[in-house]
Amino acid sequence: MERPELSIAVQRAPDEVTIQLAGEIDVLTVTELSTVVNELVVDDQLNRIVLDMSGVTFCDSQGLGTLVVLSRKAQHAQIVLALANVGDFLMRVLDITGLRSALMISPN
Repeated sequence: MERPELSIAVQRAPDEVTIQLAGEIDVLTVTELSTVVNELVVDDQLNRIVLDMSGVTFCDSQGLGTLVVLSRKAQHAQIVLALANVGDFLMRVLDITGLRSALMISPN
């Protein structure tokens, strides 16, 4: 069985970071995503973290839970964590699970 991959590219601006994600957000890749975001939420100069989901091909329940946890951690640090370019499949999953309201989703 091939190991799922998640590519994470970080682009910094003075008060905002965009994280370009490509691949699968699942039980095997959430630790890497969490590490990147957790390192950013301690930066007191950041106001916003944007997760660009345009390249995400899959997100399991562990991935969904991680997105909610990261959103709450950012909120606690007074940083907005927003999902951008959320695909139809992920938007449908967020609707079905009721998590759409728990996450900030920026218009595409």
